[in-house]
Amino acid sequence: MNRWDSSPFMRFFGGRNLLYILGLLLIIGINILVYTKVSFIFHPFVVLIETIALPSILAIIAYYLLRPLVGLLEKKVRINRIVAIAIVMIAVAGVITLLIFLIIPFLQRQITSLAEELPQLIMQVADTADQWLRNSMFAGYYNDLASNVDRMVQNFVDNLSSYLGQTLEGVTGFISQLTSIIIAIVTLPFILFYLLKDGKRLPRNVLGLLPPKMRPDVREVFQGIDHQLGSYIVGQILVSFSIGVMMYIGFVIIGLDYSLLLAAIASVTSVVPYLGPTIAITPALIIAIVTGPLMLFKLIIVWTIVQLLEGKLISPQIMGKRLHVHPVTIIFILLTAGHLFGILGIILAIPGYAVLKVIVSHVFLLFQRRYNRYAEDNNQYKIEGK
Repeated sequence: MNRWDSSPFMRFFGGRNLLYILGLLLIIGINILVYTKVSFIFHPFVVLIETIALPSILAIIAYYLLRPLVGLLEKKVRINRIVAIAIVMIAVAGVITLLIFLIIPFLQRQITSLAEELPQLIMQVADTADQWLRNSMFAGYYNDLASNVDRMVQNFVDNLSSYLGQTLEGVTGFISQLTSIIIAIVTLPFILFYLLKDGKRLPRNVLGLLPPKMRPDVREVFQGIDHQLGSYIVGQILVSFSIGVMMYIGFVIIGLDYSLLLAAIASVTSVVPYLGPTIAITPALIIAIVTGPLMLFKLIIVWTIVQLLEGKLISPQIMGKRLHVHPVTIIFILLTAGHLFGILGIILAIPGYAVLKVIVSHVFLLFQRRYNRYAEDNNQYKIEGK
């Protein structure tokens, strides 16, 4: 018996394994400490990642959307892959141009009209709520709250100059973000073309850099990640588009103003599970409340029907249950990612979790194979999508 395992106290805490774990934690802590002292060295790499992140993410999303079309033209029509890529990209550019000339101007008019009327709509809702609360059983509490709000408004007026300075800083940041978006849009077609052209070669090139013993396991991880990302991106966009179409039909039937704009907002925000529908219903609720109680009732009916169809019919058919993640876990992931990385973190939280889940599942499978001689007969932890 090893001297580290001779003591009952050490055996209780794992013996040598405890020392290995403590040593690993110590090494990780030293690395973090060293990084905090020399983080300026890595600043150029951080800037590089921030610059290429947005166009790369957009290109990957477009890659998974267009890859089936390119493969279909290449295999069924039997044309050269580069020609197939050119045909698909030209067709997509034509569709986008058509949308810009036909739908965007109409949406622009609705956005302008809503932006002009929204302050009045909000004031009407606020006045209605104010009158109801002052005559309700909560009048005492509401009056105390109103006095606190008045003090907050006065503090805001007193510190208006500092807020204006912060606003100018925000405008500068917005211009910087707008520049990044323009650069991403310009570089997106080039990145997308080479992804569609050489997307299959990239995993093989990466595998060629690894030792032969590691290649089968890494290949399985790549296949699992590719399947999870492709299924999620294509499925989520199809679900969001379906929600937008159903919302538009429902809004038109009940006669809600700004039907196309509100349906477009619902479609875009539905990319974020659970939190997206809550964000999408807010402007529609404001308009419905101002229009009248009957319109609010009809809106609730339309929203309920769409959510039932999406949850019971559309999502199970398109998405299935590929991620096998509990809804509470998804909500925690979204809230954490949003707090750390903002809107982009919320959008990328679920696919990022899917990728991490594939890697962790495979690492656990390798660990099980190494230490459990019965692991080969256990299919529970096999990577999803194989």
